This record gives sequence, C-alpha cells and structure tokens, in this order.
Amino acid sequence: MAARKVAIIRMEGTNNEYEAFQSFSRVGLEPHYIHINELKRKSVSLEDFSAIFLPGGFSAGDYIRAGVIFARRLEDAALRDISGFVDNGKPVIGICNGFQVLTEMGFLPGWSQGQSREIVLAPNDSNRYECRYTYMRVETHNPILSSTLEIGSHHLIPVAHAEGKIRIMEPERNLAKLEENGQVLFRYSTADGTIDGYPWNPNGSVSSVAAISNSQGNVIGMMPHPERLFYYYRKMDQETYGNSAVGQKFFTAVRDYIMKNDC
Repeated sequence: MAARKVAIIRMEGTNNEYEAFQSFSRVGLEPHYIHINELKRKSVSLEDFSAIFLPGGFSAGDYIRAGVIFARRLEDAALRDISGFVDNGKPVIGICNGFQVLTEMGFLPGWSQGQSREIVLAPNDSNRYECRYTYMRVETHNPILSSTLEIGSHHLIPVAHAEGKIRIMEPERNLAKLEENGQVLFRYSTADGTIDGYPWNPNGSVSSVAAISNSQGNVIGMMPHPERLFYYYRKMDQETYGNSAVGQKFFTAVRDYIMKNDC
C-alpha cells in the first residue's frame, strides 16, 4: 500500500515545516511541502492528500494580526477544497500560527464557518514572546488523538508564541459549549498535571485552554508544538513520561486515524 500523503502548507514567514515533515515521515506518512501559490495556481490538488498541516511561524510577518494574511490568501486559493476536506472527515491540523489561521478562517470552533468569529488568539498577558517548555493535560476523547493520548495524562511540551491567548466571545456560554461538545483537547498544567496560571499557562488563555477542535474532532488547533518534541533528550523525562515523547504520540495518533478511516 502506498504511503498516505500529508500536505504541509506554507507561505512566506512560516516555520517549523521541517520538524513537521520529519515527524510525519518518522511515523510512516509521506509529507509534502505545498506552497500556497501552488494551490492558487491549481497545480496541486488537495484531493490527493490524507491530511492537511498548517505550521507555526510568522506568516507574512504577522502584520495586522497573527495569521490573518495567511488565512485570507488560503481562503482565496482553496477555501472550497479545504471545506470539502473537513466535511469528508480528514484531519486538518494547525499548530501555533496554523491555529491562528484556522480561527481566522472560521474552521475553529466551526460553529458558524465564514459568518462570525467566536474565538480569537490575542497577545500574551505577559506582553512578550514566550519560548520555553510547559506542560499540557489531555482533557477529552478525540477521534484522531485518543489512540495514544489518554484522558488525564499530562505531557512536557514546547511553546513559542506572542499571540496565543485564547479569548472566547460570551465566555461563560461558549466555554461551556466547547466542553460539552468535547472540543477542549488540552489544557496547560503544572508538572504534576494540575491546572494553574502563569507561568504554566504561558499566555493567559481562558480556563488554561491550550488546544481545541471542531465539533466533529477532525480540525485541531493548538498553540504548543508537538513537532518540536518527537524524542526525549533527557533521561529524567523518559523516566517520568515513558519512552514516547508527546510528538511521537501525537503524530502516531494522526497516522492511526488516517489508516483506520482510509483517509
């Protein structure tokens, strides 16, 4: 059986493509770098791919606000194709800047795509770029991730962003809606899995939310970077969390979902 292909979509200013490419390759998938201009020219068809990955970085220099220019260009180039991708249950994953793009496009939380934005990613409460490790706790069953990431488990994870604070419109009502739908995937936590504030929550996100999905669970946005921690490099981390680092678990789960669902 031919390897399943993953489209890593990039443009000027994105980064972490290499780490994502290596992570997908290590679990047996076939990643391809796809520049947004290739989608615009229709020289590449997303129908040929099993998953879409939007990497982190500073697309278009994050002018105006983080991810907005990438989002508008992606809408112009491939909105219908990406919408079809989502409707078919295939994984669409945005990490950091990619998460910001998915919220700008209305795919997250996905309640009223293209109409209004229920979630924004605002500047960190610290008013500075936070680039370091923290921890995140798995909060819910997700159809893509739950083969390797168990509810209640907590994991060392890198973060690197200046605009990662999740703000929810009508927070009491909409946070409850996210939780009821199982759309809160991860929360920032302490080293023992306890939910806490800064510095564990690096940006001030409401209820320490670190990642969400759409209601179907196949569109995932998260600020932490699993692609940056595929392997542990310290023996103490391996002893604490087991042999598989969070990136290995994350990308293995994506592969398992693709193969199980014949994406």
